[in-house]
Amino acid sequence: MNKVAPVFVKETPWKTGDTLVQKDLANTIKRIRDLGAKGFYEGETAKLIAEQMKKDHGIITEDDLKNYKAKNRAPIVFDYKGTTVVSMPLPSSGGIILEQMLKMSAMEHIGTMKYGTLASVQLMSEVERRAFADRAKFLGDPDFVKVPVKTLVNDEYLKKRMSDYDPTKAGNSKDIKEGYIQEGEETTHFDVLDNEGNAVSTTTTLNGSFGSGIVVAGAGFLLNYEMDDFSVKPGVPNMFGTVGQEANAIAPGKRMLSSMTPTIVLKDNKPYIVVGTPGGTTIPTSVYQTIVDIIDFKLSPEDAVNFPKFHQQWLPDVIYVEKTFNKDVVAKLEAMGYKIEERGSIGRTEVIMIKDGTITAVADHRGDDGAVGY
Repeated sequence: MNKVAPVFVKETPWKTGDTLVQKDLANTIKRIRDLGAKGFYEGETAKLIAEQMKKDHGIITEDDLKNYKAKNRAPIVFDYKGTTVVSMPLPSSGGIILEQMLKMSAMEHIGTMKYGTLASVQLMSEVERRAFADRAKFLGDPDFVKVPVKTLVNDEYLKKRMSDYDPTKAGNSKDIKEGYIQEGEETTHFDVLDNEGNAVSTTTTLNGSFGSGIVVAGAGFLLNYEMDDFSVKPGVPNMFGTVGQEANAIAPGKRMLSSMTPTIVLKDNKPYIVVGTPGGTTIPTSVYQTIVDIIDFKLSPEDAVNFPKFHQQWLPDVIYVEKTFNKDVVAKLEAMGYKIEERGSIGRTEVIMIKDGTITAVADHRGDDGAVGY
C-alpha cells in the first residue's frame, strides 16, 4: 500500500507544461474542510501519518497527533518611531529579537545614517550580533522555560548591551556574549491586504529543502524537518549554523524555537507596512533591515526589498553579504577586523505598504515571487 512513489517522482524529468495532479493531497484537504482539525489530527490522515512514521522509524503515533493542541499566544507589540510594530511571539524568536534590534539601533541614532554605508552596516551588524547572542542563551518554549522577555526588551538592559559598542572597530563574539539577567531558508511567506484594510502576514516552514524528504503515502504532503530547530546539544550548531543552549533543548511536548518573523507595522492604528520573509535565521535580520530601510533610511518599498542585504547571527562570527553588496563597504569592514563571507540570496522579502491611500506591493526579485491585486 505504501510502496507507491510520491506523485512528484517521474521516470522522465518534469518539463514546462506538465500537469501535476495531487489526488492524495486533495483528499487530505477535503478531510480538513469537512472535519476541521480532526480531519488532520485524527481519523484517516492521522492513520496515514502514523503508518509512514512506523515505516521510516519515526516515533509519532496516532495518540500523539490526537493529543496535540495548537496554542494562541499574544503577539509581540512595541512602538517604533511613531509606529506600532506587531510581530510573532515565542516560541519564535523573531518578534523579540526584532524589538531588540530596532530599539538598539534607535539608541545609536540609526535615523541619522543612510542605507548601505560603513557606519550603518557596522552598527546594524553589531546590533544583530547582540540579539542573536541573547537568542542562543535565553529563548525557548515559555511552557518549559522562564524566558525573561520584559527584561530582554527593556531600554536599560539594551543600553547595557550596547555599552561596549565601538563604531571604529569590529566586535568579537568570543567577548560579546548574552546579557546578564538576574531573575527567578525553505520557508514560505505571504502578505495579504483586503479592501477593508485587514492585513495578514503569514510565514510557514518545512525547515530545509523538501523538509525531511518524506511524503506521507496516501496523504500527499511532506513531513517537515523542524526538529533541527531544537538545540540537539548545547553549543552545537544546527543546519543554519545557529548555536543554542538548554532553553531550547529537546523535551516531550515542547515546541522548538523558530526564526519566523511575520510582522505588521501600524501607523495611526492602521496597517502601514506588512512584511515577512523565508530564510531561516536570516528572517529576523531581513525584516529588521527592511523596516529600518523604509522608516529610517526613507527607501521606497521596492528598494527596501531588492537592495542587497547582510546578516550577522553571533556565531559563526561572520557577516554574510549578498554577492552584489557594496565592495567598498566590504573592504572597509574587513579593514576594521570583520570576517566577511559572500553567500547566495538572503531571504525573499515580501512587502505591502499603505501610504497616503496608495497600496504598494513588492515581491522579492530573488525568487519566483509575485505581487497581484484584484
